[in-house]
Formats: sequence, C-alpha cells, structure tokens
Amino acid sequence: MLERYLQILSVSLEAVFLNKSRSILTALGIIFGVAAVIAMMAIGNGARQEILAQIKMVGVNNIVIIPSNTGGNKNGNNAKDEVEEKSEQKKYVPGLTLQDKENIQKVIPTIKQISPEITYNIQASARDKRITAELSGVSPAFFRIFNLKIKKGTFFTPGQALKGEPVCIIGSEVAARLFPDEDPLGKQIKAGNIWLQVIGIIRGLQVNKKAENMGISDYNHSIFTPVKTILLRYKDRSLINQASLMNGGSQIVVMGGSVAFFSGSSPNGIGPDNNQLDKIIVQVKNSSQLIATAQVIKKILMRRHQGTDNFDIKIPELLLKQEQKTKDIFNIVLGAIAGISLLVGGIGIMNIMLASVMERVREIGVRRTTGATQKDIIFQFLAESTFISITGGILGVLLGVIMAKVITLMTGILTIVSFWSILLSFGVATAVGIIFGYLPAKKAASQDPVESLRHD
Repeated sequence: MLERYLQILSVSLEAVFLNKSRSILTALGIIFGVAAVIAMMAIGNGARQEILAQIKMVGVNNIVIIPSNTGGNKNGNNAKDEVEEKSEQKKYVPGLTLQDKENIQKVIPTIKQISPEITYNIQASARDKRITAELSGVSPAFFRIFNLKIKKGTFFTPGQALKGEPVCIIGSEVAARLFPDEDPLGKQIKAGNIWLQVIGIIRGLQVNKKAENMGISDYNHSIFTPVKTILLRYKDRSLINQASLMNGGSQIVVMGGSVAFFSGSSPNGIGPDNNQLDKIIVQVKNSSQLIATAQVIKKILMRRHQGTDNFDIKIPELLLKQEQKTKDIFNIVLGAIAGISLLVGGIGIMNIMLASVMERVREIGVRRTTGATQKDIIFQFLAESTFISITGGILGVLLGVIMAKVITLMTGILTIVSFWSILLSFGVATAVGIIFGYLPAKKAASQDPVESLRHD
C-alpha cells in the first residue's frame, strides 16, 4: 500500500514539474498571501508593542493620589451648611504627607510598591550652561514603578534616600544640554539654590506628543533627587501648621540656605497648601485589585485627614480599557487580513486545479482504465495542490520576513515577526491547499473512464 501511494506521489510531483508555469501561477496566490499576512502581522505586533510600552510607562496597575484642596462640606449651600463650613475652616486639616504613604504601605497587602513625589520647576546650571528643568523628589521605588532604566551610573542607595543626601539622577536631555562635551557622572549641578552631585543618567525615552496627551511624562527633562533631600534642603510644606494659619496663613521657611517667606494659600487660591507631597503613586500587584485597593486607600486617608476629602484618587481605567481595546482591534484586523489574503490564494488554487482537471481528462481516463481507483485519483490531485501550497507557504514566509525587515529599514516603523505568525500563516497555507484542492480532486475522480478516453 505504501509503495502504491509513493508511486502516485511521484506521478503528482512529475505533473507539477512538467507544468512549471502553471504551478508557479498557482503558487503565487499563496506566496503573496502568506507574505502579506506575515508582514501585516509584523507591523501590527510592532505597533501594539509600542502602544503597550507607552501605556506601561504610565502604569496600568497604578493608583495616583493627588491633593485636591477642595475638601469640606459638599452637602448643600444653605445657611446652616455655610455656618458649618466656616466652623470647619477654622480646624486645621493635614495635607498629603509622607506619613500617609507609610500608613498605606503598611496596611494594604495588595500593594507591590509605592512612591511619593514632590515636583518643582527650577533653573538648573552647570558651569556656563543653564536650563529650565523639573526637579522631582522620589523614592527608589519610583524608577521600578515606571520601568525607568539607568544608562550610566546608579540609582539612589537606601542610605542616600534615608539621609536626604544632595545627589541626583538626571534625564538624558538634561545631561546633553548641561554636559555636552563631558561625562556628567560625579559632576555638580546647581538645581535652584542647592548643589547636587550627579550619580546616574536615565536612559533616553521616546515620548511623542500623543504620548504626552495620554499622561506620559517626559523624564528626559527631569532631575530626580531623594524625597528627603527635597524636604530637608528645599521646602517642607507640611510645616504650615494651625498656628501659622491663625497668624494670617503665612510662614518663614529656610530654603536653600536662605530665608524665604511663603504664603499659606495654595497657588489656585482655594485654601492653604500644606500638602507635603504633590503625589503618591501606588502600584498594585494585579489589575483586578485596583478598585478594591483604591477604596481602602480612601478610607485610610479620610480617617487620617479628619474626615475631609481633600485628595483625589485616580485610577487609569481608560488606559486599561485602551490596552484591551488595542489588543482586540489588532487581533480582529490581523485575523481579517489573514483570512482574506489566504482565501484569495485558495480560490486561485481551486480555479487553476479545476482548469488542470479539464486539460487532463484523457490522462485521468487512461489511469482509471489501467487500474487506478477514485481514491488514487483524489490522492494524486490533492498531493499536487498540497505540494504547491507547502512550497508557496515556505517561499511566502521568506518573502514576508524580508518585507518586514525592508519596511523597518525604509520607514522606521517597528516590525516584529513572531513565531506564531509564521506558524499560523504556514499552517493556513497548507490547509488551503488541502481544502481547495479537494473539489478539483473529487471532480477528477468522478470522471467516467470511457468518456475520458473519448475526450480530445
């Protein structure tokens, strides 16, 4: 039996090579179909990776706590409520502090890591260079939360962070503008009125305008220092206390070696800016724990802030939905491209194989009269279409990989050729050869031998 099928297979391959032009035309649909699928999937995978990488920079598992300075009685505007509001305004309400961060971290087990953040816009200088930069006081966990990598140097050590030492990590753009012709590591920069030693440089990030609109910060222009350094050497806004508020809402603070006078009012005039922190970023272990964790955080802060809702808790739900929507859209589009491209290739195989059957009616009759069964004829034509599909699939894979590389080189668009895209396209190409080759094979096998011999 094996010898019989090997002989039939040999006849099929001989027919393929004897009609090279027809075989090549038959395979072209599969070749270009597979190549198109691989190239399109490579573009789709690259685009999806870029989008998800940008979303990851924001942190889809993050909860962001920021001061609102709008807390208080929100139940109505009648006279009684106004009296209660005035009474509450005399009571000192603490702002967002490091102690809040410590309590949240200690109480909630779903937290993976947490970092405070204090941000000021400052003038930074080194020798004869001066730029405007963003000075951010953070903890070492901040860099892990946002997946920031060090290009050169090191992150803060626990000792540097705890003692508030005058050290900093700078963004790639800050390094390029302040130290264009030298290595910044170990050098001093003047950030505001304080001299900081550069211990590390953040690896450059590609953040476009669209990414900034999504809330992704451009850390290339940032200077990072330990949060304790900001509080000890710059300004600690939590030093505004009840006594300072009763004395007209002002205070005197030593900042950068000089005495500075600060008003107790916040920049927007809503109320006293006694928030020690500008932000607390909480990263939870799983996305499914976001809402529950945010609810517990709110209860903790409400208790610590004397029942005053003077903070906002933001959950990047839109980013989570966008992440899922992005995956779904790309899967649907790529599936449609694969289906349409290979369907066209399959139809091409069927048409040409049907034409081949009509051309070879006499050959089929001769084979039937010499002992070939219907199964033998079906196997012969299926073997031809399958061989053409497999060969076209292999050539299509090679062409698709080359196309993906050329697209990257010529346009700069990121393309990623995955093993699964190759396996899928090649598998579908083989299946197309079998499925669309069966109808012509069945038609050939059903030919009447006597009528076939009479065919000219």
